This record gives sequence, structure tokens and C-alpha cells, in this order.
Amino acid sequence: MTDDADAAAEEPTDAEGHADAERHVDEPATDPEAEAAEAASEPEAGDQGSGEGADPDRSLLDRVGDHDEALAEELEAERADYEERIDELESKLTRKQADFQNFKKRQQKKLDQQRARATEDLVERLLPVRDNLARALEQDGDADIREGVEQTLGELDRVLEDEGVERIEPEAGEDPDPERHEVLMRVESDRPAGVIDELYRPGYEMGDRVIRTAQVTVSQE
Repeated sequence: MTDDADAAAEEPTDAEGHADAERHVDEPATDPEAEAAEAASEPEAGDQGSGEGADPDRSLLDRVGDHDEALAEELEAERADYEERIDELESKLTRKQADFQNFKKRQQKKLDQQRARATEDLVERLLPVRDNLARALEQDGDADIREGVEQTLGELDRVLEDEGVERIEPEAGEDPDPERHEVLMRVESDRPAGVIDELYRPGYEMGDRVIRTAQVTVSQE
């Protein structure tokens, strides 16, 4: 009885035996030579194509290369366009500079012509004054020409006045103006020191411009 019980304990149950059989079926035996042959038959990563099982990194590099080439062509086209625009702007600038130089020449010529006409007009108006002075000198030596000279001088003053020319004639006792008065000398005088004592020669001014300063003497300090 005891021997039968021990035998029954040593023998596996049907369930355990079935489980061991399944484990043996699911776990195939490992063959080193078969594994080596399988590894040798697998393609290397660098030899795989772009199809199924291809290296994704290699495909990405190809796409980046295509993008770089397209970008380079686009940049080259933009560079050519910029160069064309630069050439066009330089051409326009050259023409503008030439036009401006021509404009300056025309304006200068116009100004010179205006000045020449103004000078001619002034000379024409002064010629009668010169004629009157010549006629006065042609009088006999005993003739009194003072009246004629005074008339001629008045005529000359009127011409200058019409041209906007004014006389600079400071009064005695005024302070000298270095921009309008030229001090010839300092003299002893009963006037306060440093003021105009006497007008030696009148000056002339036209607008804001002094044509000739007045010459004066100044009382000594």
C-alpha cells in the first residue's frame, strides 16, 4: 500500500505532464549554426534601400540634400535678381547725376545772363551822366560849370537810388560801427573820446551788404 502511494506521488499528473509537453513545443531548441547563418543573411544597414526595411536616416539625408539643392537654386535666382536691380539703380543714379550737373550749368548760365543784363542796364543809365560831365568840361575856361556839375551829380545819385544803393554818412558824435565805418585816424577833439569826429568820405550799402565803408576820424581817448 505504501509502495503504491509513493509511486503515485512520483508520477506526474496528467495536467502537469501536458504543461511540460507544451513548454517543450513552444521553446525550440537553439542551434548556434542556424543563428550564424541567419545573421549573415540579413542585409547591412548601409545596404538597405528606400523600400520596406530601408534605413530612415538615409532617407532623411536624401530629402535634406534635395532641399539644400532647391534652396541653393532659389538663392542664386534671388542673387541674380538683386544684381539686376542694383545695375538698374546705378544706371538711374548716373543719369540723375548727369541731369543735376546739366541743371546746375543751366542755372549758372541763367544767373550770369541776368547779372550781365543788370550790368548793361546800369551802364546804359550811367552813360547820360558821363555825357553831361563831358559837356561840362567842354565849356570855356571862364564859364561857371558848377551848376551843371551839381545837376549831373544829382542825376547820378538818382540812378544809384533806383538801384537800391544808399549812402553811409554818419553824423559827428555817433559811435563808430566797424562793419560800416573805417577809422582813418584818431584826432584831438572837444567831443567825447571814442566817437566820430568828422566824415572824410561817405560809404555806400545796397540792401544788407556794405559796398564801401565810410571813412571817418574818431576823437582821441
